[in-house]
Amino acid sequence: MEQPLDSTRNHTTGETLLGLHVSPYKRQRKEGFFETFLNDFRVIFQRDPAARNWLEVLLCYPGLHAIALHRLAHWLHSYKIVLFPRLISHIARFLTGIEIHPGAKIGKGVFIDHGMGVVIGETAIVGDNTLIYQGVTLGGTGKETGKRHPTIGKNVVVGTGAKVLGNIDIGDGVRIGAGSVVLRDVPPGCTVVGIPGRIVKCHPDTNNCPLEHSQLPDPEATLISSLSQRIQHLEQQLQILVERTQEKKVLTKDK
Repeated sequence: MEQPLDSTRNHTTGETLLGLHVSPYKRQRKEGFFETFLNDFRVIFQRDPAARNWLEVLLCYPGLHAIALHRLAHWLHSYKIVLFPRLISHIARFLTGIEIHPGAKIGKGVFIDHGMGVVIGETAIVGDNTLIYQGVTLGGTGKETGKRHPTIGKNVVVGTGAKVLGNIDIGDGVRIGAGSVVLRDVPPGCTVVGIPGRIVKCHPDTNNCPLEHSQLPDPEATLISSLSQRIQHLEQQLQILVERTQEKKVLTKDK
C-alpha cells in the first residue's frame, strides 16, 4: 500500500510526488502491504542501534505501528472512505502518540524514532527513507487551502522537535536540526538550523550524510561572537584615540 511519490510539484493542483508517477493501485498489486511493511521493518535495524531483535521491534516500536496503521487508513482514504480512515488514525494516535492524517503520503522505508508528539498533516508528503524524530510537526500555516503541508524529499533527517510548516519543498538529503522552524524551501543536500530555519551548510551526498547534532553550527552564536569581537576592536581604537588626545593636551599645556 505504498503511496505514489514523485520528484516534481504541480503548484496548480497541489500534487507533489517524489518518485515515478505510478497509480497507488498498481503499486499495491506490484508490492503489496506485506512487502512494504517488511521494508519499513528492516530499515529500523539500519537506523536505530537500540534495535536488538525482530520481536522487540515488532512489539515495541510505535513508529512502525503508526506507519502500518496509516498505510491501511490511506488505502481506505484513497477509495474516498471518510470515517473509517480517520477512526484508524485516531486509534493509532491513542496507541502511539503519533498523529498522521489518512491523506498524507508516506514513502517506503520511513522511520519515526520514538515518535511521541509527531504530527503529519493531510497534504504532507514524506519521501523514501526519511528519518523523523519525536516532536516533529509537518503542518500548515493556517493561511492556505488545498496543498498546505510540506513535501519532504528522500533520505531526509528531521531532528527532534523541528517544525516544518506550509506548502514548501524540502529537497533530498536535507538535514533539519533539532528545534528548528522551517518556513521556506530548502535545496537538496543542505543542513538547516534555527528559528526561523537558516541554511548553514550544504553537502554533495544526499543519500548518506548523518545529522550530528553535537556538530551543528550555531549561526546566532557566530553572529554574536563576530559582533562582540567588532565591538572590542572599536573600543580598542577608541581608547587609542583618547590616549592620543590626552597626550596632545598635555603637550599643548607644556608649551
